[in-house]
Amino acid sequence: MSEIVIRHAEARDAESLRQFYALPEVYHNLLQLPHPPAELWEDRLKPQPGRRQLVACIDEQVAGNLTLMVEQNPRRSHVAIFGMAVSSAFHNRGVASALMREMINLCDNWLRIERIELTVFVDNAPALAVYRKFGFEIEGTAKRYALRNGEFVDSYYMARMKG
Repeated sequence: MSEIVIRHAEARDAESLRQFYALPEVYHNLLQLPHPPAELWEDRLKPQPGRRQLVACIDEQVAGNLTLMVEQNPRRSHVAIFGMAVSSAFHNRGVASALMREMINLCDNWLRIERIELTVFVDNAPALAVYRKFGFEIEGTAKRYALRNGEFVDSYYMARMKG
């Protein structure tokens, strides 16, 4: 099996990211909309305060993406929020775990982050399994959190505290 390489996303990754976030099986479990324009990903990859964009590559192909946002409010500067997706072509190859390991390393050892937060649809079993594997716990449920395929779906609030 090919090695998973984690690196910071670059402008050249915009089209690869646009293509896999445009897949129904990917955006189904995210807060993304169908048919993302190229400009959206070009803008998302521009440097922004507190934002880190990681990509996982296999054989130089972008296989996954994790966006980490460190809270800018001084009272919440110990908190980061993230979102992640893995291209359906690379499911079950350890991409999500590799991204999670690197994100936690950044938070724990380089960014002074004590708390990492996320939201996840309650029916996204693969994501829930990965998050639990890395120490995330459900803190609450948001009823009718987001619209998906014409229906409102509940979401869990999850968090991981440092060590």
